Amino acid sequence: MRLPPADSELGKLMATLPRAGRVEWIGLRPQRDVAMQVVDSAVAEAGRGLVGDRYGSGSGKRGVTLIQAEHLPAIAALAGIDGIAPATLRRNVLVAGIPLVALKGRRFRIGEVLLEGTGDCDPCSRMEAALGPGGYNAMRGHGGLCARILEGGALRVGDPVVAVAD
Repeated sequence: MRLPPADSELGKLMATLPRAGRVEWIGLRPQRDVAMQVVDSAVAEAGRGLVGDRYGSGSGKRGVTLIQAEHLPAIAALAGIDGIAPATLRRNVLVAGIPLVALKGRRFRIGEVLLEGTGDCDPCSRMEAALGPGGYNAMRGHGGLCARILEGGALRVGDPVVAVAD
């Protein structure tokens, strides 16, 4: 994603975030079609992914997947269900308090880890089974963000999520 020049009016607006976010939940997908493992912390490897995650062996742009906590009620409402556990959506990190869309194309930190938002994390066909008929469409526009790991380290539940000035 190409961002507007930092000194432009739009660039200034896009760089201004009201506050830092916070990691609320972390999950790893050890293999395809197995339950998520909920963890309190994970190790991120630069250029790869999260240790213990099926995409941890060099997925590049999809090293970490994030979803916004504030979107879970919207997805549930659109799917016609009462609520959704984060593991159901099969993303690695649930973040609250910061708009993930604002991190697309930007660098940001979660704890020790430096990431770069690479693009939307579109839903997969598995959401039909997970959320019921229409689950795929219920998640469209709410699927979260994929990120590349630029500097590895630990990320933990409770860590701040902060945009980094370029």
